[in-house]
Amino acid sequence: MQADQAAGLRRRSDLQLPRCIHCFFDSAASITRLANALHRHGSVSLLVDSRGRLVADSPTRNLFDWRQQIVRGPLQLHPMPYGDAWHAPGVGADEPALRRVAQGYDLVLFDVAPGGNELVLMPDAAHALTVEVQPTHASMLQAYRLLKSLSHAGGVFCVGLLGDVAACDKVMNACGHFLDPRFGRAIYNVAHEDDAFAELAVRMAGEEASRNGSLQHRETLNGW
Repeated sequence: MQADQAAGLRRRSDLQLPRCIHCFFDSAASITRLANALHRHGSVSLLVDSRGRLVADSPTRNLFDWRQQIVRGPLQLHPMPYGDAWHAPGVGADEPALRRVAQGYDLVLFDVAPGGNELVLMPDAAHALTVEVQPTHASMLQAYRLLKSLSHAGGVFCVGLLGDVAACDKVMNACGHFLDPRFGRAIYNVAHEDDAFAELAVRMAGEEASRNGSLQHRETLNGW
């Protein structure tokens, strides 16, 4: 499916910021499930394959990597049921060419490696995160450290936790005790839901709907 060009035009005319979701998932299938769930709620997404594990090989991709595509144009986007995917291992969310492309989509999803380098954000955009927490001390500590770092980053993000129920509960409790309450209110735990990805999509759609009618959402969720 090609980008919804009308969505980009609406966003530019309404002066809306590009909306980004940074996905910290162990499984490659998880980010695709989220993209499909968001599409069922009306969002056309660009999935950025920044870990190089989501888009199958193609002759064109083998000829030009993402840097060459930016120079030569156009980007080699792969049509998907939820929108498009772009194979770009190592690309940063702050790549200027990517921000221009983002204007043609409702959402941009980044496949981010858990425990990887410091999170890079697209300038002048609204950001949300989804973090998968496994039932190990390392995974819980990693999730908490990420959220702690974001809580001191000068803005509050919309964050969804999913994965092991007990592990997510422990991370939520730690955030409630030790992090800024304003940041804590932007975190929600969907691990208890039967379909965590559907619940994430519902909540994200709800934030979009409430953004236009609630000053508090605009202030605390950084425009999300």
